[in-house]
Amino acid sequence: MSLVAGNALSLAYGPKVLLDEESFAIGPQDRIGLVGANGTGKSSLMRILAGQVSQDSGELVFRRGARVGYLPQDVAALPDLPLVDAVLATVPGRAELERRLRAAEDALAAARAAEEQLELSAALAELHEALDHFEERFGRHRAERILGGLAFTADDLARPARTFSGGWKMRAALAGLLLQDPDLLLLDEPTNHLDVPTLEWFDAFLRGSRRALLLVSHDREFLNRQIDRVLALEPEGLRAYTGDYEDYKRQRAQEEERLLAEAKRQGAKRAQLEGFIERFGAKATKARQAKSKEKLLEKMDEVQVLEHRATVRFRFAEAPRSGREVLRLEGVRKAFGPRVVYRSLDAAIQRGERVGVIGANGAGKSTLLKLVAGELAADAGEVKLGHSVLAGYFAQHHFERGEHDGDAEGAMRTFGALDPERTVLDTLWDLVPDQGEAYVRGVAGSFLFSGDDVEKKLGVLSGGERARVALAKLLLVPANLLVLDEPTNHLDLDSSEALIEALKGYAGTLLFVSHNRSFLNQLATVIWEVKDGGILPFPGNLDDWLYHQKELEAAAAASGATGAGAARAGSSEAAPANDRERRRLEAEARNARYRVEKPLRDRIAALETRIEALEQEEREATEALADPALYQDFARAKPLIERQHAAKSELEGLYAEWEAAQEELAGLQTGG
Repeated sequence: MSLVAGNALSLAYGPKVLLDEESFAIGPQDRIGLVGANGTGKSSLMRILAGQVSQDSGELVFRRGARVGYLPQDVAALPDLPLVDAVLATVPGRAELERRLRAAEDALAAARAAEEQLELSAALAELHEALDHFEERFGRHRAERILGGLAFTADDLARPARTFSGGWKMRAALAGLLLQDPDLLLLDEPTNHLDVPTLEWFDAFLRGSRRALLLVSHDREFLNRQIDRVLALEPEGLRAYTGDYEDYKRQRAQEEERLLAEAKRQGAKRAQLEGFIERFGAKATKARQAKSKEKLLEKMDEVQVLEHRATVRFRFAEAPRSGREVLRLEGVRKAFGPRVVYRSLDAAIQRGERVGVIGANGAGKSTLLKLVAGELAADAGEVKLGHSVLAGYFAQHHFERGEHDGDAEGAMRTFGALDPERTVLDTLWDLVPDQGEAYVRGVAGSFLFSGDDVEKKLGVLSGGERARVALAKLLLVPANLLVLDEPTNHLDLDSSEALIEALKGYAGTLLFVSHNRSFLNQLATVIWEVKDGGILPFPGNLDDWLYHQKELEAAAAASGATGAGAARAGSSEAAPANDRERRRLEAEARNARYRVEKPLRDRIAALETRIEALEQEEREATEALADPALYQDFARAKPLIERQHAAKSELEGLYAEWEAAQEELAGLQTGG
């Protein structure tokens, strides 16, 4: 039996139809990813299921007693209570149980007849048992465990819920939802405010649940790990697919290929019938056959091929090559009142590196990017951009600050804000006033702003639309250093994937903060972990970092066990004295590994750059030599032949050198 079934649901806002007699069913243990472009109705469908919005027509049927929990993208408010009590208050039924318990106790105290006392005592025992069961499932201990998993500290538990920032309020709302343990969990971009360690915990928590799940997420890896079905809001309506997101994309492509082939066959058949009718329709001897073929043509249903949904497609403009060192931070200190974020920060980024910044919320990730972008001034030390660096900055909150342009060589040009009173067209045109309107409209169109959409004021745009405008601004001004703070927040999955693909082809240097696991894994070549007032660099992407963390934890556990045994045996060796000492030893081991591996990684990067250039040179020479006319003049052909031969010879040696370097790096990583 289905947990919930929708039958012929329709919903429209004015002329915009989001759902058109759509039907679906969700089973008790279904794990479903809800996908579709921004504005196609994902959040609206979730609000219908949560009972916050009513459909225009159609029927929604829930299994009797089914409980639904919904986490929207924005949480309006929390109860004005201490944090743990605010989370406990989200679970319905506690107050009613306590009221019934008090009423039973009062009735028992007033009862005089033995039979009545016996009956009330039995009822009271049942209520106590129910309350004990309630506490076991929804009690304080479990609430505190969930809050701890979401990175709240013991000191946070008694703090008023209203005093937390928006991101932490979202976590508190998520904690309440997980505590409720509903039959159907509706999650609309739940990872937007989760840092990497918390995301790992949340990922494991969800995978351990057997409840039904309907999930919207722009993080491809997170989505794939959670789901086994897809509901897709396509141009032709709501469609269902089995498997994860990769399976959905493959099935969709196969379906499109099949329909195109069928449409092609039908077109050929239609042309054949029309040709026969035109040729023989007027001949008496063939008139009956022609009439028969006319009827056949009328009965032929047209094959409907899949309509392509508009998606963001772009690539970043070429920028001049920067110097080898793109950014250096020397002795940087930053504090907000008594809270010291960075004590004496030293770090550097080389040309071509793609640095992903991770760390707990509040550790200072966005502060680091603001220091680099010039949005914040360091209390001490220096932030230096390298020679010929042209930088662009994507801020997480678009309406909070003004823009400023760098005026000295090497200064960062920062695009920190969107003016809510300006239109999309004017906002983009301000950056390229020498270009014509058609050019600017073309750029806007590649970010899905077409026709009258470009005349909309930014203040009325959705979060996803504002994010696309901010990305378009970065595209218009060539930059060889991009500083990006949570660039995939508010983007749908297709737009997020398009941004990843564009950045893969970007030739410059990246410094970015992201909670998106797919984004970090596909782009990062170096991870900076912000921790304890500094940065711990680690070569590789997020999966490499996570694997290394597990190795360190296992080594620390083994070291602790060995140290305890040695202490009992009278050995002088001991485990780290405390967590700070353990973290220091871990950091030293990580930094030592980074120092050993970095020269090798730099050599591999240089080899790859040279190989790419030679492969291009060989391709160009080969294409030129494909012209037969060239061989009528051997003097023209000879230099091309020599270039092709020289490129091939050098490439053979470079390929061997690259393979040897990769093997050496793999040996270092495995300790071989």
